[in-house]
Amino acid sequence: MAPLHWPLEALWQAISPRLPGFTIELLPELDSTNSELMRRARAGRTEPVLLVAQRQTAGRGRLGRQWFSDPPHAAVAGDVAHTDGSALTFSLGLPLAPQDWSGLSLAVGLSVARSLHPDIRLKWPNDLWWHGRKLAGILIETANWGAAHASRYAVIGVGINLHAPAAAGLSTPPAGLTELLPGLDAPQALARVAEPLVRTLLVFQAQGFAPLQASFNATDALAQLPVVLSDGMTGLARGVDATGALLLETAHGVQRVTSAEVSVRPVGQPLPGVPDTFRGKEG
Repeated sequence: MAPLHWPLEALWQAISPRLPGFTIELLPELDSTNSELMRRARAGRTEPVLLVAQRQTAGRGRLGRQWFSDPPHAAVAGDVAHTDGSALTFSLGLPLAPQDWSGLSLAVGLSVARSLHPDIRLKWPNDLWWHGRKLAGILIETANWGAAHASRYAVIGVGINLHAPAAAGLSTPPAGLTELLPGLDAPQALARVAEPLVRTLLVFQAQGFAPLQASFNATDALAQLPVVLSDGMTGLARGVDATGALLLETAHGVQRVTSAEVSVRPVGQPLPGVPDTFRGKEG
């Protein structure tokens, strides 16, 4: 198989004017791109960086879920265990200081989806779907830094299936980006998403999630569907508000649900690509 050609110089030239001190690193293997950047941040290294791993051995998902990336669990949604370019996994780390952090994961998901394909939908709060199947996921973490911890360093992890992993044992098979864009490889996918993601983050820092609310709702995979939350609450999904909170119409009125609290799925359906014991993604 021919080696992959990563457009790192072109990406650096496109992004560095927006992020002074910006660097890009490509590593053949790492436990987790998110974990590595969080380790660096806690050690005082808070420069803006795009860290790409061709293979992850200990990826993590939201709400403390474990992501199995090595055999025999390699065929799962968000898997990036392979070195053959079957998935793209990266983390972007940068100092970020928005007035309100609410809706950040939604803004990231929206940016990635719009950069890849108009048919991709967003499953609140942190997954990309195609035809009801999980295509990608997002994990965001932050670390305090600076005098009196006045600032925060954001680590934004993204995992995208390029080729759909095998679906043995999964109730719904995950999707692969090459089903929408045949022939696309990991470097080409990175070239599509990285610079627009930085632009979106800088807009979010300046204006928050509100300017993106309508665009998110227009691509909402759960819109007008009956859903059930992991805490047992049920209702009709009515999109998100200006802070990115899910609006859930229940018998007791419309409830606001924040992404830190629960997971959500359509009533009667397991999460796409995920059995009862969650196997997730991410940085």
